[in-house]
Amino acid sequence: MVQAPTGTLDGWSRAPFSGGGLTYDCFERGEGPGVVLIPEIPGITPAVLGLADHLVEQGFTVVVPSPFGTPGRAASGGYIARTAARLCVSHEFRAFAVGAHRPITDFLRAVAADLAARTPGRGVGVIGMCFTGGFALAAAVDGAVAASVLSQPATPFPISRRRRADPTMSSAEFDRVAERAANGEVCGLGLRFSRDRAVPAERFRTIADRLGDAFRVIELDSSPGNPGGFPTNAHSVLTEEVRDVPGHPAKAARDEVVEFLRQRLNTD
Repeated sequence: MVQAPTGTLDGWSRAPFSGGGLTYDCFERGEGPGVVLIPEIPGITPAVLGLADHLVEQGFTVVVPSPFGTPGRAASGGYIARTAARLCVSHEFRAFAVGAHRPITDFLRAVAADLAARTPGRGVGVIGMCFTGGFALAAAVDGAVAASVLSQPATPFPISRRRRADPTMSSAEFDRVAERAANGEVCGLGLRFSRDRAVPAERFRTIADRLGDAFRVIELDSSPGNPGGFPTNAHSVLTEEVRDVPGHPAKAARDEVVEFLRQRLNTD
């Protein structure tokens, strides 16, 4: 059976980075325009590294911050649960807060600004996934970010109507991102599976209502009997569900992300 692409930490440089009052290790590899890849829960797993390696192969300088988890460790049920439990009570992430500024985004903006200052292209791209999905758009408050990819953004956890429609940032941050989008300075791309309850469609509608044509959504069919063969609980669009076989829908979505980054960062 074909499995999702994976990678290791071999060849990645590791160094601490401080910004926004926080310090975390960051892993870096590649050449070309910059992309900040924020890992999903439980951390920088082999599947996350598989995506990171693919971005490097496509001609990007990739930085993967490590704000939680053990870099390189494979995901498991217990590991995911323990990491999620810790993040749920963390002030840096504010997992349940509505319309909130999240301190971790200050750190991510600093990472993006540093990467933009030393790589070619018109700014950098930021990819967030699952728990960190919305952080990619919140990072676009600053001019260093030209492209935001929100893959299955699950924060704040959608346990109420307000949380399902929350754009994952404060109103002031959302206003600034919308202003930049209206001026053509940033565009966003959202990805989700159609039956993913952790990533409500209302969240993308809230963002699309403000960003208009600057925000596009890719929704993969995960209904029963779907052509891609995805389970109805499919979640990780760019990592666990990708198969490197021709015509695979998640691979096609990953290809669209790469092309989106190329266009926005002027890599041709």
